[in-house]
Formats: sequence, structure tokens, C-alpha cells
Amino acid sequence: MSSISRLWHIHATLRRFGLREFYGGKPSRDPRPRGERLRLALEHLGPVFIKFGQALSTRPDIVPPDIALELAKLQDRVPPFPSEQARAIVERSLGKPVSELFAAFDDTPIAAASVAQVHGARLHGDGGSPGIEVVVKIIRPDIEAAVRKDIALLYTLATWAERLSPLARRVRPRAVVAEFETILIDELDLMREGANCSQLRRNWLGSPLIYHPVVFWEFTRPDVLVMERIGGISIRELDRLRALGVDFQVLAERGVEIFFKQTFRDNFFHADMHPGNIFVDAADPAHPSYLAVDFGIVGTLTPQDQRYLAENFLAFFNRDYRRIAELHVESEWIPAETRVEAFEAAIRTVCEPIFQRPLKDISFGFFLLRLFQIARRFNYQVQPQLVLLQKTLLQVEGLGRQLYDELDLWKTAKPIMEEWMRVRLGPAALIEKARYQLPLLTQSLPLLVERSLRSLERGEGLGGAAAVRQQQALLLAIDGNGRRNRWMIAAGSALLAACLLASPVVEGRLPVWPLPLLLLLSLGAAWRALRRS
Repeated sequence: MSSISRLWHIHATLRRFGLREFYGGKPSRDPRPRGERLRLALEHLGPVFIKFGQALSTRPDIVPPDIALELAKLQDRVPPFPSEQARAIVERSLGKPVSELFAAFDDTPIAAASVAQVHGARLHGDGGSPGIEVVVKIIRPDIEAAVRKDIALLYTLATWAERLSPLARRVRPRAVVAEFETILIDELDLMREGANCSQLRRNWLGSPLIYHPVVFWEFTRPDVLVMERIGGISIRELDRLRALGVDFQVLAERGVEIFFKQTFRDNFFHADMHPGNIFVDAADPAHPSYLAVDFGIVGTLTPQDQRYLAENFLAFFNRDYRRIAELHVESEWIPAETRVEAFEAAIRTVCEPIFQRPLKDISFGFFLLRLFQIARRFNYQVQPQLVLLQKTLLQVEGLGRQLYDELDLWKTAKPIMEEWMRVRLGPAALIEKARYQLPLLTQSLPLLVERSLRSLERGEGLGGAAAVRQQQALLLAIDGNGRRNRWMIAAGSALLAACLLASPVVEGRLPVWPLPLLLLLSLGAAWRALRRS
């Protein structure tokens, strides 16, 4: 199906389900509720549109509650494909009959979503013991072709938008589509999902906050994934959780803690946190924990992105609008010639009214959206790598507020970000970073100097202002690096002397009064090096 015919198909689908009212048309005469009609239309249009509906379902503060409730059915109640096809895919991928692979296999799926469906099964036991209960996730037949057609259409629309709209060029829609394409195609590879699950399990093994299942790799292929079946109560069954006495405040705050630790501590976050993927262990209602499933979409950030987000959130919390403006310029996300004072004033104008509300009522997601809206006026470049994080943050925040409407995200998140800043940017981190970079710096500086001298000998740069600036910058960098390294050497020497003085080897042989002085000297030298980095 070509892009033009696909566009016509989308238009015809919206007309068929009476959805013209959503884009300015006449109200529908269809007696079915509008939420149901929208859900059916998205199901009819395929997995890309189903994913869009899933994202909307977690934001009842953005879409009306009746629509959000209906779209929630897209999370794991999409019409399943026949069990005969499911068995055939498993047998083709694993090379054996289902009866040899499993002691039992349930033909009725536990859940069916846009990309795959899940069946219950039991492995063969050893020595007469009952086998382990597992779930078998199976990719939908011919799903990749359907996804690639819709992605091609999105690229076409993005290209048109960039050609016709100056605003679209700043938003970089093709880059956003490319990011979305990567996420969707990766989700079609269940080997990747199994690896994501294993990584999350290692990161959180033994934590009282969340549990991740075991992957059985001998039964896992790109289109089949077998993992431990976990018990628990769906996060959507609020009445059942309430009847068990689950503390919703603790549950909501733990969800926020998990997300921010995954983002800043681990730099590996579960990026598909809709209610269909989240279960609750209510064995201890006062301290409930999470059980996670479906790891097809995960996210990571660069160290620069992590620092940008942490500093932006903390600066916003402290009403340091100047720092928010400086961060955008330093990150080169707005043009270098932008007047920081003008950007700061724009941020203050929008953010100050937000602080008229209690902190618990301030939305992280709303703050990000408003921040990006302001930045667009200053030719802000949308960062595609942050789109996934924004979506996940909105999901986590929306879910947390559904559980506990008094949730104060700032209270939970601020200590985590402050600890991350302390660990990553403190003196100890600087010393560790210098330990790895010093040999490379020692090797590279002579080469840079040699290249600069050769350039001068050839007469290059003598008549060019840009080359002169480069040479001046190089000399300044060499001078700054030399001074920083001298301070780092001083800090390390003082710290080493303090450690030796405090060691059992010299205990009682030398006076200990210089120990505090050496520690102070070490910290002072490290701080001077930090200021020059």
C-alpha cells in the first residue's frame, strides 16, 4: 500500500468509525461511545496507531476520562491471532513440537497486544518434580511488514512538514520518526527484549521495590520468548488492591523512585510503563512492591543528557531560571548567540505562575512540556533521544497520580538527583575520571602542539582570524590542562600521604596530627582542579 493510499485508508477509517468530530467535523450519529469508536479505529489501523492509543490511555489529565478508560483496553486486550498460528511459530522457531518443548501449553492467550501475544505454559520437570510455570511470548505473524509501511508513511509526512513549515524544521520530525522507528523495530526482536529483562533483573536483584522474571534462553528466539511466570495483581485492579489494604501512597512513591533510579543511577529505564505491564506483590500491604513484564522498550541517555535533566529539574525546583537558560546554551540546544538574559526572562514568566500551586500539584511532565515550548521561541532543537524519556515520565507520573492523588514527585525525586550529582560530579568522581584521562591527555597534548607548529611553519592560519582563534584556544587549553593536572597531582599526593599515615604499617611510629591537614589539602587541591575542568 503506497503512502497516498494509506492516507486515504486512515481518512476512510476515521469516517467509518464516526471520528470526524475529533478534527473539527460534525458530531457522529454512531450510537457507540466515542472512546469505543476511537479504540476500534486504532485497532483497525494497526500496531503503530495502537501504540499511540496506549500512550494516551495513561494520561487522563490530557484526554477525557471516558476515552482514557477505553484506550486502556489497547494495552493487553487487542484481538488475538489464532492459537494454531501461535503453535506453528513456536515449533518453527524452536525446531520441536510444542508437546516436546512444554509439559503444558494453554491455547487461550493470557494477553494480546499490538506486537505480540502471551500464552501460559509449563516446562518439563526433572526427577518427577513439577515443571516451572512460564509464559511464552509470540510475535504476531507478518507484523514487521505492517509496521514498516506505517513508518514509511510517517517519514513521508515528516518530510512534507519539514519542507512546508519552518516550525517543523526546528522540531526535526524526521529525526523523531527515526527514533520511533528504532524503538518499534527493536520491539519486534524478542531476543533483545530478553536481554533487556536480564539487564533490569541484574540491576534490581534483591531490591524490595521491584522484581523482574528469569529468562529461559534455551527456549528464546527472535520471535519467541520464554520467561518465568510471575504472580501478582494488575495495577488496574485498584478495588482489589484497596480491599487488601495496600498502601497506595507507598506504592506510588516507590514507582517514582524506581523510575528516577533507573534513569540516573542505572541509566537503563523501562520505557513502556503502561498499566498492562505492571503488577503488584501485595503480600505485605504496608510495603507493596512491583512486578514488571514486557521489556521490549527500554531507554538510555548520554551522560550529558543525564546531567542536563538533573540540573534542569534541580534548578527549576530552586527557581534558578538563570541556570536553566545557561544549561540550554551550554548544551548547544539553542543558538550560541541567544541572550541568556532574554531566555531567562521568558522562563521566569512561564514558571513563576506554576509555583503558585503546592509542590505536590506541580507536574514534572508539564514542566518539561512548558520548558520546550519556551525554548522553541529561541530556535530550540528538539532532542529525539529525550522523546522516549518524556513519554515514560508522563506515564509514570500519570500512573502515580491515579494511585495517590496527593503524590509529591519532587519529594521523592529530588534526593535521588542530588545524590547522582554528588556521586558523578564530586571530588571523588573527578579524581577517578582524571585517573583514566591523564594518560590519554599526556599522549595527545604533544601531538596537538606538533600539529599546530607544523601549521604555523606552512604559513597556515597566519592570515586567518579563525585559525588564530584556534591556536589561542589550543594554548589556553594546554595551559589550563597543565594547571589542572598539577592540582590533581597535588590532591593525589596529599591523599596518598594521609592514607599512609593512617595505615597500620606506620601506626605508632609517626605523629597523626598532620592527618586532618593532609585531608584538607587534598580536598582543596581537588576542588581547584574541579574548577579548572
